[in-house]
Amino acid sequence: MSEETSVLRHLEQDFDQAVARYIEFLRIPSISTDPAYAGETRRAGQWLADQLTGLGFKATLHDTPGHPVLVAHHPGPGGDVPHLLYYGHYDVQPADPLELWDHPPFEPTIVEAEHGPRVVARGAVDDKGQVMTFLEAFRGWHRVHGTLPVRITVMIEGEEETGSPSLPDFLKAHHAELAAADVAIVTDTNSWNIDTPAITTLLRGLVYVEVTLKGPSRDLHSGLYGGAAINPLNALTRVLGQLHDDRGQVQIPGFYDDVVEVPKDKLASWKALGFDEARFLGEIGLKTPSGEGGRHVLERLWSRPTCDINGIWGGYTGAGAKTVIASEASAKFSCRLVAAQDPERIVVGIKSFFEARTPPDCRWTIKLFGQSPGISVPSDSPHMGAAKAGLKQVYGTDPVLVGIGGSIPVVGWMQDLLGLESILLGFGLEDDRIHSPNEKFELRCLKNGILSHAAILARMAALKTGKPAK
Repeated sequence: MSEETSVLRHLEQDFDQAVARYIEFLRIPSISTDPAYAGETRRAGQWLADQLTGLGFKATLHDTPGHPVLVAHHPGPGGDVPHLLYYGHYDVQPADPLELWDHPPFEPTIVEAEHGPRVVARGAVDDKGQVMTFLEAFRGWHRVHGTLPVRITVMIEGEEETGSPSLPDFLKAHHAELAAADVAIVTDTNSWNIDTPAITTLLRGLVYVEVTLKGPSRDLHSGLYGGAAINPLNALTRVLGQLHDDRGQVQIPGFYDDVVEVPKDKLASWKALGFDEARFLGEIGLKTPSGEGGRHVLERLWSRPTCDINGIWGGYTGAGAKTVIASEASAKFSCRLVAAQDPERIVVGIKSFFEARTPPDCRWTIKLFGQSPGISVPSDSPHMGAAKAGLKQVYGTDPVLVGIGGSIPVVGWMQDLLGLESILLGFGLEDDRIHSPNEKFELRCLKNGILSHAAILARMAALKTGKPAK
């Protein structure tokens, strides 16, 4: 029996105990956004530190201006073996609205469903369940062989759900110990479906901006000034309406200058995935796709940049009537960026767009709340090959290479600050209700994740291309 086979067999036999540990972790209400739960959030980090210490790691919970970052190191078997950095987060979203949960959100409940038993709880998949997939894989190797087959560093933060404000400075301060890895493994994404694994190779970046148009020196009576004085709300909405042309293309100067068209063979492979556009839209009560005309939905989501208004306000919005012309009007909007687009150039284009449309006697205030680049991950590296082979071993089918329309800033930060490429593999499903009431994780997905990480570790060890142990 091979080393890998004996580990996989043990993990199958130990799965009920793994579920029990997973449920224990889920009971900790590590809500990072609420200061009232700061102690519980730290307790979740300490719980993981204790688990990793028991598996031969040297684990440290590092304080930050916000919640702690856990870093743990395992030396592996020694010699010239790869060094992997695993990333995850132990914090969760608030559970509100509580009345929409079928069970208390921090009392994990096993429910029978279409694909067998599932666990319903806050954090079930995002990201506690995903973290447990690699933690239990480590446990299997440790219990069967007394060590792990490669060198491993684990970094698990407690602020992902608040935008990871402490993480960039932490990565800079701990550059030496984190950048020593060969590649990062990020487990915070989805499978293609319950039977088909996926590796994410495309991530969109983000620019988030608030614009305010200031006009009259004070709010005005619409009967006394309407038709004579500029109305910032009218003017702002007119300008915002020019962000897109009739074909859905963004009109910010230079917006598409660095966008690379996807090769035809890759577009054909995406279309061959059998993505059900009607079902995708039907689940949110829609029938008609929006966005850039003439493009497949997956192309729009994975490889095209976007610009969306996220909120708009000004004047009187309370109960009843108040005939006022507001002195100013504001809007928030976000641009999702693709690889090769420079966020700073996009910000310059945004400012130029609005300044060119400044109404007489008005002025703009533009606030930038965040920016991150889009990411394209190489799909042909030896480490990626090992990940693909491990997933195929467990699922019996090749993983699908996919994109994500959203952003995972840590991937860009690890690339820019640590010089590390990331392999993004996760085991969630699109219907897991992430950030919503009744968040869930199929136990079948949990098991496949554990087995996959264990199999991937064996294939990573076989590469024998890591940096020499120090």
